[in-house]
Amino acid sequence: MQRAGGLAPPVLTALMAFLVSGIVVLASGHNPWRTYQAIFEGAGLNWFFHFGSYQIDIPFTGHHVWFWWDTNTDHTAAYNLTQTLLTMTPLMLTGLAVAFAFRCGLFNIGGQGQYLVGAFVAVYVGSRFTNMAHAPHLLLGITLAALAGAAWGAIPGLLKASVGAHEVITTIMLNWIAYWGGSYLVGRGGPLQNHSDRSLPLSDSVANSAKLPIIWGNQALQGLHGGIFVALGALVVCALVLNRTTLGYEVRAVGFNPEAARYGGISVGRSFVLAMAIAGLFAGVAGAMDIFGWQYRLGVSDVQVSNIGFIGIAVALLGRTTAAGVGLSAFLFGALLTGTSARSLSDPTIFPPELAGNLALMIQALVLLFVRAGVFVLYLWDARRKLPLARLGRAAGGPR
Repeated sequence: MQRAGGLAPPVLTALMAFLVSGIVVLASGHNPWRTYQAIFEGAGLNWFFHFGSYQIDIPFTGHHVWFWWDTNTDHTAAYNLTQTLLTMTPLMLTGLAVAFAFRCGLFNIGGQGQYLVGAFVAVYVGSRFTNMAHAPHLLLGITLAALAGAAWGAIPGLLKASVGAHEVITTIMLNWIAYWGGSYLVGRGGPLQNHSDRSLPLSDSVANSAKLPIIWGNQALQGLHGGIFVALGALVVCALVLNRTTLGYEVRAVGFNPEAARYGGISVGRSFVLAMAIAGLFAGVAGAMDIFGWQYRLGVSDVQVSNIGFIGIAVALLGRTTAAGVGLSAFLFGALLTGTSARSLSDPTIFPPELAGNLALMIQALVLLFVRAGVFVLYLWDARRKLPLARLGRAAGGPR
């Protein structure tokens, strides 16, 4: 029953969010079924149902292999799926940034700022150290971006541990510092502005040696890069750290009860700082994945419209702050963002393209709203299980 309770709330949360959104779509005079079908196909999820045998030639060998699914991204379904997985990659990492901190009893609202700081460092390293070999250049960029995100995340952890400043307030403030600081860095006259056209408020492009390899699709069309394996590896690392290490035990103990953890000899302040630093590390890597994987440069508009870190909050909450849950939730939100893009919902007879992004925001908001409903469902479920025991106690003459 406990496992069922663990699976039921996020599934019910997602279903309720889509149900209420469907009612809104219906009230606007459009067909919810056709709209959701367009989102499904726009996210490339219909690729999983394209059966058939397809031959793929192996370069320079004269051999070929057979795939059951069509892997040619010149076809719509395969291309749409690459875009879903591309969006899913940073969402897994920003979701972990929220989930890991939450396990320590901290609500990390600063994933967006930590993501941006990682992106700034990635742009600098990728566009400056152009004489390095591919592997060292890429490794240096990802490492420094991760450390920058960790340092940005450690600041609110340190303030929490030292003066008791609430992490929600400090992370929101740091988000704005990253927002305006980044706008200055890549804006006109900023230190990271490009050297070729000083009228454009954007950075130089990263060198080819700092670009992640494309594993599916065309690089010119934002193919799926190898960073997805970094994100999947981060899910495994997060689960192992939390469940198989002393650090993870201390983080979870502080999250359950800080005073009991302190009484047991655990440094609560140290756990706050480390948890927020590790959370920021995940978000910093997310910024590096986007820069080195497909974006390749950063402009003022990119800094000011980005919301990957904020969506990571919904990803973590829907995934119940577990590594596996974050992975599944990130895939759902990646499909939602791709499927509701103006490119995917481009038929005005199905849904107004100019409102497609608003539909995605509405579903995200409903997910956050119904997360609390999931907690209420669990409460009712536990109350129902305890009710027969209470009745049995009264029948035996126990206290009423």
